[in-house]
Amino acid sequence: MDYQQSRAYIKDAEKYGIVPGLANMRELMKRLGNPQDSLQFVHVAGTNGKGSVITYLYSVLSRAGYRVGRYISPTIYSYRERMEAAGQTITRSEFAGYLTKTADVIAEMTREGLPHPTPFEIETAVAFLFFKEKNCSPVLLEVGMGGSLDATNIIKNTKLAVLASISLDHQSFLGNTLAEIAQNKAGIIKPGCQAVTAAQRPEAKEVIERCCQASGVPLREASPAEAELLTEGVRGQTFRYKNETYELSLAGVYQIENAVLALEALDILSECGYPTTIQERKDGLREAQWGGRFTVIHEKPLLVVDGAHNPAAADQLATSIRHYFKGRRLYYIMGMFRDKDYRSVIAKTSPYAQKIFTIATPGNPRALPAEELAEAVREYHEDVTAMDTIEAAVDEAFRIAGEEDVILAFGSLSFIGELTRIVKEMK
Repeated sequence: MDYQQSRAYIKDAEKYGIVPGLANMRELMKRLGNPQDSLQFVHVAGTNGKGSVITYLYSVLSRAGYRVGRYISPTIYSYRERMEAAGQTITRSEFAGYLTKTADVIAEMTREGLPHPTPFEIETAVAFLFFKEKNCSPVLLEVGMGGSLDATNIIKNTKLAVLASISLDHQSFLGNTLAEIAQNKAGIIKPGCQAVTAAQRPEAKEVIERCCQASGVPLREASPAEAELLTEGVRGQTFRYKNETYELSLAGVYQIENAVLALEALDILSECGYPTTIQERKDGLREAQWGGRFTVIHEKPLLVVDGAHNPAAADQLATSIRHYFKGRRLYYIMGMFRDKDYRSVIAKTSPYAQKIFTIATPGNPRALPAEELAEAVREYHEDVTAMDTIEAAVDEAFRIAGEEDVILAFGSLSFIGELTRIVKEMK
């Protein structure tokens, strides 16, 4: 298969649905030679902040000279961004080659009556083959959803389990209470590893502590309250932590919490065979880039894109709005998935908007239609317009916004890449 055929193969696999459990993933990887068993992992779970923490770790560890692998999802600008090794994204030919090998094994499995693997299982298998071929160490592995039964959780050599902020999301899969969701996400904690967690709500913290005790795993808790904010703006911030000053190129009031979690993780990794110096940490944090997370993509008017798609992220976004944009007119471009708690996101963010434009991500079956989203918004805000396309929403927002106003595009990350392309082509 070539690259386009490989992508079509994964798309077609969506029709097979989801098979609960890890048995099929284990069978797939066994037939592929279990490449993941020769790798060492930093496994990252949580509701919000996973990608940012991995970005900081990837930047610092790469700065220190390690051949770091990174597996993330979803991506914004390119599908292949989800698999990167030593600073290089997987090439189209590499992806096609690993996918073809994986598809041949899947054909054997289905001929024997076994279930067809899901798209995420297939992508994860390709990533493991890629990371082994590139001799990555360590591999920063982001959980797709949950933890216990996530396809990534077949790994054995977890050096460090990282628990980013946990809140309510994916309740239909993970549980209806914070404790149930935390239990699922804490499933990445395995005997022999170490663990570090962000500051969690008591229900989640208790579950994580109990899981660590049961597995004999030492647990460290990051303390963002000990970080002192020094300077801030929509293009970055500086803070002091443990008598050292760090600079971030990422804005958002929540990024210091993510950076502190990454710094604690780096302390542990230094004990696990991956030492980094204070200067490497400072340089790595400053150089880390993570698009689509409270990111400025246009000036006058200021246009900021953010992936706030669940209630906890909406709380963070609302705090950032109050923090950075007090007294300024805001115009929203909002797109959401129908399987998210979009009403809570609307309720938490709509009070700050002058006007709201709703859009739907083209070609995504999970996308909430623009008019349906607009109807939900009208329960909280009277000035909302459903737009036929992302481009139409961008054009109209730019038409009515003044140079000192702010356009904020947020919700599902799936439309941020297309919106960014449209805005850049306007310049």
